Amino acid sequence: MKKLILIMLGGILFSACNNTVEEYYDDNVPTEIDMVEGIPVKAAVANIQATSGSDIKGTVAFTEAEGKVGLEANIIGLSKGKHAIHIHEKGDCSASDGKSAGGHWNPTGVDHGKWGDEPFHTGDIGNLEASGDTITVMTLTTDRWCIGCEDENKNILNKAIIIHEGPDDFTSQPAGAAGARIGCAVIEESMM
Repeated sequence: MKKLILIMLGGILFSACNNTVEEYYDDNVPTEIDMVEGIPVKAAVANIQATSGSDIKGTVAFTEAEGKVGLEANIIGLSKGKHAIHIHEKGDCSASDGKSAGGHWNPTGVDHGKWGDEPFHTGDIGNLEASGDTITVMTLTTDRWCIGCEDENKNILNKAIIIHEGPDDFTSQPAGAAGARIGCAVIEESMM
């Protein structure tokens, strides 16, 4: 299973390097729920909309199998450097500055921090590292999330992905002092 997921991710990354931006996103958005080697796989996707006058775009794709959720972010148009990426509590990107998405998703009510170093919000993903190339990629796998389950402390559906102008410093409360929200997307169930 792990080998198959790595092969699938490798194919996505390879296609990202060989296609135009439009071809990449047309070809790689999940399209149906499937089974991989008899294991049910769920999928969700967040299609990034530019906010706060930025021109970024991209997708954050999620897959769930065997109790773990994988994230793959592919973002275009980020300036060189670090940019915070978080899950926010409301699946609402209607505001031009992204603030309609509310604060960080923090169902357990702990302090903001760095992913993996307790305490941290369930939505504290971390920083994207943009090199100035066309596509910035980030991957993560966790058992802290689920796609469409009944546990509201884990369910990522109908939350928002927010990308910030600057880096998360992992210490400032309540959100890491990452600056303007330059991208927003609602996490929606998808087909793989």
